[in-house]
Amino acid sequence: MGRALSGDLRSRVVKASNEGMSARKAAARFGVGVSSAIRWIARARIGELAPRPQGRRRASRLDAHEAFIVDMIEERKDITLNEMVERLLVERSVKISRSALSAWLRGRGWTVKKSPRMHLSRTALTS
Repeated sequence: MGRALSGDLRSRVVKASNEGMSARKAAARFGVGVSSAIRWIARARIGELAPRPQGRRRASRLDAHEAFIVDMIEERKDITLNEMVERLLVERSVKISRSALSAWLRGRGWTVKKSPRMHLSRTALTS
């Protein structure tokens, strides 16, 4: 995969092209690939000046079951990942690992705050 180039470099290549320089000469002058310069100039003509995001978000099998997962969490706030994996398997026939479920939840902003265990000599609840 190619490296990300600055928006300033992109704008200079497009400006040089608008001033009459060919895409190939602009690419050579600014040290970028010919295909990149051609693509940048073509996109600038349709008004797309900012770079597109790199990479691609892959779909997850859990995306179709998002409402069910959120309902499980809302129903019982202290549900464990193991319990969620088991309910997904039993109720929705979705077999997924605990780590995959954890990564999917983290990707959507769900985090788990673990409370520290109480010392054996203490009898009061910790907050």
